[in-house]
Amino acid sequence: MSAARILVVDDNPTNLKLVSEVLEFEGYEILKAVDAEEAQRIIEQHRPEIVLIDIALPGMDGLTLTRKLKAEEKTKDLVIVALTAFAMKGDEQKARDVGCDGYITKPIDTRALPALVESVRRSGARGQRSGSLEAEPLAKSSA
Repeated sequence: MSAARILVVDDNPTNLKLVSEVLEFEGYEILKAVDAEEAQRIIEQHRPEIVLIDIALPGMDGLTLTRKLKAEEKTKDLVIVALTAFAMKGDEQKARDVGCDGYITKPIDTRALPALVESVRRSGARGQRSGSLEAEPLAKSSA
């Protein structure tokens, strides 16, 4: 696996650290943002391969940012995965409707996260990001 650049966007310091450290351990280059505005600046400057974005962010929420990124020509192909505590019926569909390529629920299953990210990365690299990526079942903790 090459060192893909991943932007993790989460306003919760514990979640941000957990996801970042798990993926750094697997060899990914991690960029971090605590809100949508910071994420936009990082995307503009560093162009990550994947964005893992919390839905409930202060200010502009993750769904709004995803909608904006997918509407812009230069970022429309960015692979974006919702990273969220929202796990109610219909929440995944809302995320997909605005352009999210995957959906991971919290709490994060740290054992499954790297494989899930690599799966999203590979399908994104082939341009085959259909709405059928099943992230949620892998992300549920079994511990």
